[in-house]
Amino acid sequence: MIFKSYLVENNIKILDKKLVLFYGENIGLKNDFKNNLLKVFKNDEIIRLNQEEIIKNKNKLFNEINNISLFEKKKTFLIENVNDKILEILIELDITGITDNKIYLFSDILDKRSKLRAFFEKSKKYGVVACYPDNEISIRKIIQEKLKEFKGLNQQTINLIVENCNLNRVKLNNEIEKIKACFQNKILEEEKLINLLDARINSDFDMLKNAAFAGDLEKTNKLLSDTIMEDEKNVFYLNSINQTLNRLIQVCDMNVGDIEIAINQLRPPIFWKDKPIFKDQAKIWRKEKIKKMLDETHKLEISIKSNALVKKNILLKKIIVDLCFAANS
Repeated sequence: MIFKSYLVENNIKILDKKLVLFYGENIGLKNDFKNNLLKVFKNDEIIRLNQEEIIKNKNKLFNEINNISLFEKKKTFLIENVNDKILEILIELDITGITDNKIYLFSDILDKRSKLRAFFEKSKKYGVVACYPDNEISIRKIIQEKLKEFKGLNQQTINLIVENCNLNRVKLNNEIEKIKACFQNKILEEEKLINLLDARINSDFDMLKNAAFAGDLEKTNKLLSDTIMEDEKNVFYLNSINQTLNRLIQVCDMNVGDIEIAINQLRPPIFWKDKPIFKDQAKIWRKEKIKKMLDETHKLEISIKSNALVKKNILLKKIIVDLCFAANS
């Protein structure tokens, strides 16, 4: 049975199935669901597992489920990194029964050919929730909800936060926690907010990205050597590249003739300090090149998320070099 993610966000208790699959690329949304589940089942014994250890020893899961005592708490299972390989075990689990326990599975992207996804979508007994990327509307809604008690929350401050998080909910949640810690009087000051947000003061990667989009081979090469890119932020860096590509393709699609007019019509708006840089990029990037690079970044994103052994930093640096050459083509 398919549950719409926005309905589950509003009330996670509508998930009335004992076995539920969450899948998709929105890591932040999946993290929010996990946190909400932990609140709902705070009195349960929480057991965290991953697919690899279950496949190595499926009896571990079966024993945990069937090991019941009248004096023990109910159990809630959170199983990470699942894919089609776990399906056979789940089918066997269905035969033995799940008793009163709840099992929640979390997966990355599952395409329509996925047997696991199809199994849950067709099932009336189990539930499935697709966690697709956030859009500007959903990001704004989160900001307004989580900061609703703050004075000074207006279009301008919301735009600053939206632009800073690059439609990345993980980044957004981190920034909101920092804002709450910094503005304990619950009064937002725009200048202080600008200085607080990482993307405004920690601009090393932005400098590298902008040099690549501008086709500056010499500067890109130098910054590749000088810029420290943290492994855990590879998806964030890639999202930052994708956001610029998507913004550029929006400008191409407007067909208004005047680049500056097109840029001024973008929503959320380009931060005023970034407009001259973005304008120069828009002059040299055409739709065909942008679409080709979006295909490449999509492939890289799948590789980063699906292969733990891949050398992510090397692949990310390669895509930056490819951007630079594409800008000059």
